[in-house]
Amino acid sequence: FFGIPICLTLLSFFVFRFLPLKHSNEQKPPRLFTAEELSLYNGTDSRLPILLGIMGSVFDVSKGNTHYAIGGGYNHFSGRDASRAFVSGNFKEEGLTDDLTGLTSSEVKSVLDWRDFYFRSYEYAGKLEGRYYDRYGNPTKFLKGAESKAARGAQLLEKQKIEEAKATSCNSKWSQEDGSEVWCDEGYPRLVQRPHEIAITGKASKRCICIKDDELGRPGLEVYNGCEPHETKCRL
Repeated sequence: FFGIPICLTLLSFFVFRFLPLKHSNEQKPPRLFTAEELSLYNGTDSRLPILLGIMGSVFDVSKGNTHYAIGGGYNHFSGRDASRAFVSGNFKEEGLTDDLTGLTSSEVKSVLDWRDFYFRSYEYAGKLEGRYYDRYGNPTKFLKGAESKAARGAQLLEKQKIEEAKATSCNSKWSQEDGSEVWCDEGYPRLVQRPHEIAITGKASKRCICIKDDELGRPGLEVYNGCEPHETKCRL
């Protein structure tokens, strides 16, 4: 009979010493902030951490307090979700918003890239109730829509990269004395529309490629102003 308590004691010691308690591995659900609560963590109170939101995800950026505290270059991001300003560069009050309406797919992708940067570089603190997460912390249609748009932008960028790799880009240089100059080691400089650029950025743009003799009849080629069709070097 005396051996039973001893065995139970040893068994208890083994369980609590070597087997982790179940609740020790359970992660607490992320905290859900309101906009008013998040605004308290803007660096004005040294007793509180500095938090910022992007796409509804909240991060503790206290370790970068030289940048995010009052007087820091990024303090305008602290205590709020200013997702749009990460790509717009508008740091006035009206620009410090989480509304991404009207941004192109590549711009939305850039915002998500910034969000990924904060996930890699700073401590995740929770979610912000509002545009991107509802009162229960569930993703809203706005978050899903933004992520889908960013994915579309990434696909278009990759497709454009593959298509542009098929043509040799012109060499180029600029100097204060001579201005800009483009040239081809083989072929002739021609301007062409960048494929998918309007869908990606909302604007049309052109690039310089080198065209060989047997390709000169290809549609969509534009000779630089002031440059002869068979010149290999053009000053702009």
